[in-house]
Amino acid sequence: MRDQDQQFFDSFMLVIGILIGVAVGLFFLARSIAMDTQNEYVMSDPRVLAAIDERIRPVGRVVLSGDESLAASPQPAAPAPTGPATPLTGEQVFNQACFACHAPPGIGGAPVLGDADQWGSRIAKGIEVLEQNALNGFQGDTGFMPAKGGRPDLSDQEVIDAVHYMVEQVQAN
Repeated sequence: MRDQDQQFFDSFMLVIGILIGVAVGLFFLARSIAMDTQNEYVMSDPRVLAAIDERIRPVGRVVLSGDESLAASPQPAAPAPTGPATPLTGEQVFNQACFACHAPPGIGGAPVLGDADQWGSRIAKGIEVLEQNALNGFQGDTGFMPAKGGRPDLSDQEVIDAVHYMVEQVQAN
């Protein structure tokens, strides 16, 4: 029984080896044909050549004093400056930054938006204290508030507007 198994295994491996060899041969044949035909058309396309030239174009050049011919060449125009970004409203700041901690159930001791019980003692200290804690960060008994909610890209006014929005949500309930 073992000789039959060994003979089957040897035949099977021979067939697998031949199939792998044929597959590799077909792969290289197809690649060779593609290089001879498709590459000619791709490399003669002006759009492809322009894209290649753009990718390998130098980003700058050295101009020595007294070489006015290169110095007078036109410089690419700088992009037009964009105007200042429109400031976000308090609700937008809450939805983008504050929501992560102040949405139910509240993370790290953060008071949940609209929960008067959690906000009561904080509001009693005054809106200025809330604003300063939001801007500069705060370490309390119940948790930690990072400066600007961990978003240093926000302006002070945007953070203050977000604090007012959250306080208004408590007072509206």
